[in-house]
Amino acid sequence: MLPEIIILAMIAAFLGFRLYSVLGQRAEHEEESIPQRFDAGENAQPSAQPAQSAAPNTPPRVVELEGVMPAVERGIREIASADRKFDLPSFIEGAKGAYEMVLEAFWNGDRETLRELCDDDVYAGFSAAIDAREEAGHTLSNKLIRVEETRIHSASMDSRMARIAMLFVADIASVTRDKDGNVVAGSLDDAIESRDVWTFSRNVGARDPNWVLDETDEG
Repeated sequence: MLPEIIILAMIAAFLGFRLYSVLGQRAEHEEESIPQRFDAGENAQPSAQPAQSAAPNTPPRVVELEGVMPAVERGIREIASADRKFDLPSFIEGAKGAYEMVLEAFWNGDRETLRELCDDDVYAGFSAAIDAREEAGHTLSNKLIRVEETRIHSASMDSRMARIAMLFVADIASVTRDKDGNVVAGSLDDAIESRDVWTFSRNVGARDPNWVLDETDEG
């Protein structure tokens, strides 16, 4: 039971897919425009032209909100006002995709992808869990069965920093194997419900369009 407890504890602690396809691509050259794929609508196309700021008199994009708490609605409207390209439905879909990519990267020990997806503190937590797993000679054969629910948990603007916390409710099957491939914990036949609140952040005044995962909590 001890290995199973350890692995489940690590997953619970560091739970909250290539990053660039969902959160946007980092600029390789300052002259290049960077498409905001986390915010852009379905018909948006990457542009080779330099990015341009919205005109001073351009009104904020209308944000349609239903069934959310007043504090969440206020935060979303503040973000949309500060970032004229922000698109809530696209953000939610992108956050769900990022959730899946982070899980896959963590399970596979893919530090490079985690480095791109997460801020320093969250990355350090994931990396420490991977180190502990590798030291024990364990590998994970986990599988995301389904994401049952994705919704906004909170939203806020702090100066120029936008932060949106998303609640993810998912069924995950977890299997831990030793260095010889033997199952030491878990089963792919028994999915466990995971409830996680992941917070994504972005400096709306920065040219970098990427949202990064900067906090993970249990829901």
